[in-house]
Amino acid sequence: MMRTRPLKVALLGCGVVGSEVARIMTTHADDLAARIGAPVELAGIAVRRPDRVREGVPAELVTTDATALVKRGDIDVVIEVIGGIEPARTLITTAFEHGASVVSANKALVAADGAALHAAAEANGADLYYEAAVAGAIPLVRPLRESLAGDKVNRVLGIVNGTTNFILDRMASTGAGYSEALDEATALGYAEADPTADVEGFDAAAKAAILAGIAFHTRVTIDDVHREGLTEVTAADIASAQRMGCTVKLLAICERAADGASVTARVHPAMIPLTHPLASVREAYNAVFVEADAAGQLMFYGPGAGGAPTASAVLGDLVAVCRNKLAGATGPGESAYTALPVSPMGEVVTRYHISLDVADKPGVLAQVATVFAEHGVSIDTVRQQGKDGEASLVVVTHRAADAALSSTVGALRELDTVRGVASIMRVEGE
Repeated sequence: MMRTRPLKVALLGCGVVGSEVARIMTTHADDLAARIGAPVELAGIAVRRPDRVREGVPAELVTTDATALVKRGDIDVVIEVIGGIEPARTLITTAFEHGASVVSANKALVAADGAALHAAAEANGADLYYEAAVAGAIPLVRPLRESLAGDKVNRVLGIVNGTTNFILDRMASTGAGYSEALDEATALGYAEADPTADVEGFDAAAKAAILAGIAFHTRVTIDDVHREGLTEVTAADIASAQRMGCTVKLLAICERAADGASVTARVHPAMIPLTHPLASVREAYNAVFVEADAAGQLMFYGPGAGGAPTASAVLGDLVAVCRNKLAGATGPGESAYTALPVSPMGEVVTRYHISLDVADKPGVLAQVATVFAEHGVSIDTVRQQGKDGEASLVVVTHRAADAALSSTVGALRELDTVRGVASIMRVEGE
């Protein structure tokens, strides 16, 4: 039997995502009520600019006083889609203190302060759900937190930023340089006016922190994630990858150590074989590979951003949280029982692709090979091309620790025959 008293929802933010949330709540009200077991009512919408035209949003619900809205004693659920650290953190904790559960799309806040937010939710008998914080409409948080709760996840590998994937896809398919591809992404609305968060890897790093924490049942913050952007990736890097039968992607990689004693989380450009499923992820789409003991390899694919896809994830969480409210229960909270340390990047073991500018004369290859051997880095393949006294030497290593590779490169720079290190890129997915 359906409860007649509606569950009241406060919406913080009414931009691209927030306006879609409001629209779906209105147009799908009957379906949402049937799925939840009670009507849901949008009781207030907090915005910064109240005079802005918001089609389909009732003007009487709009307020600039977000604090007063979350302090209302009749609010059951607060949806936060304003982003950033403050005032979002204060508003969310205030909502908990006044009896409301929270649905958030705020990856930056969850990645930076998720443990404290979970503690505040638990202390007040409330839920904190944030499926929309990672990869838009793609279900990732709930499968890791619930569907795979009985399994052991060993690795999460994926493309979690649509802007960077679009840029790299254009560079690979058209031969464009980074700046040209970024300009196209901006013109099409895939990149912000200030694309720093995307192209420097901050956005992906926040998502990696969230995924690693859930997958490995340990606390991982954005400060624990090694981060490299794609601004240094060149058309020559893309071409070199293609010659190897690879493509370049900006990857978020979260791994449990082989001995199970630690975890790593990192974001950086990497070459992956064209035979890997992630290599075929085009345009602004996202895809994530999850590797678990019992389940094996799972792949999640779809639109990772945008108003409607992200709103879909928000509404999914809203349904779950409202059902919990009606049942007088809460869903899964933080699971950090393993308390595993996060290993530094220097201990990460992977393959490397190194492009060197060298003198085109006898003995150079032997000198370079000796440096690699002295630092314990085994060479897999070497390709050398020379002309008019100058040459390029491309070395692909077997798996080696990042620290060993760094010391190798430092020693290579000291050789008189090495003019410079043109590029270094990791090779993943093998």
